[in-house]
Amino acid sequence: MTTAFDPIELSGTQLANRIAMAPMTRSRAYGDGLTVTESTVEYYSQRASAGLIVTEGIQPSVLGQGYPNTPGLHSDEQVAAWRKVTDAVHAKGGKIFAQIMHAGRIGHPVLWPDQELVSVAPSAVAPAGQLYTHEGPKDFIAPRELGADEIPAIIAEFVEAARNAVAAGFDGVELHGANGYLIHQFLAPNTNLRTDEWGGSVENRIRFAVEVTKAVAEAIGPERTGLRVSPGNAYNDIAETDTEAVYPALINEIEPLGIGYLHIVEMVPGYREITRELREKFSGTLILNPATEGPTDHAALGLIEDGTADILAFGALFLANPDLPVRLKSEGPYNTPDTASFFGGDDKGYIDYPALSAN
Repeated sequence: MTTAFDPIELSGTQLANRIAMAPMTRSRAYGDGLTVTESTVEYYSQRASAGLIVTEGIQPSVLGQGYPNTPGLHSDEQVAAWRKVTDAVHAKGGKIFAQIMHAGRIGHPVLWPDQELVSVAPSAVAPAGQLYTHEGPKDFIAPRELGADEIPAIIAEFVEAARNAVAAGFDGVELHGANGYLIHQFLAPNTNLRTDEWGGSVENRIRFAVEVTKAVAEAIGPERTGLRVSPGNAYNDIAETDTEAVYPALINEIEPLGIGYLHIVEMVPGYREITRELREKFSGTLILNPATEGPTDHAALGLIEDGTADILAFGALFLANPDLPVRLKSEGPYNTPDTASFFGGDDKGYIDYPALSAN
């Protein structure tokens, strides 16, 4: 019987186990260059026992930034800073993919050097709610609708960031098509009101996700390319009315590309049937960030054993437990995540969680 602690080959890359560190925004890239720091190097290298690390969301351009102090991959300085991270993870035998995340309509001009800029999205629909900034909470504002002639340039930003990731030593990239960011905004009918070839029908709404994935796979190799989706996810004011149609159609188009993996985020257990349907449609490696009853639900490990997923991704549990594979195998004990230090701050709640051997 296959277990979460068995090795697996990910499109030619050998992973030590089937436990992944899920991408988590930490907002600790400081300075005008929005580069990661020596603390970031320590943070990821501490977690190198994961079969696969997927980084926090990394913006592919200035306008792709959605939150304060999130890192980029669009300058030589940023590439050099990330190279220290990948070298440190590889030195400990780990594997690491960069998550490329364009926030689209999630963001605010106070984040950008030129505050005359306006966020871009498939349609000029403002999300409900506010964004935390260094100047305090700010109401989201309506984005500018991308012209059809501008969309190829946005796709090119993803491609350039993917090339930069390879230059920085990453083993591959994950395209963030989940959680209400730009790719997801094209998928959802309440954020994509377009009537051209990029909106309207299911076929047209999935086009952006397909074209980004195809372009990145062609640029750096399909084996180095992953895609993350979150069917039914309402985060960031997304309202999906045809989830059951959109995601199977998307996977039908993605499947022939032969990408390294599909990463599914389950927001509620009720979407397990969609997970299983996509599992059947996708022949490559499936990573699942499962909806569970609690943060240390060991029943989730059974999803490897029954074939629902090939790799399981854990978020906050990995944040607080740098040696999570060891702790899962022994069924704990676990450090408790400090929610107050999730976003921004110093090394407290970042690189000071003890390993099991230090307890």
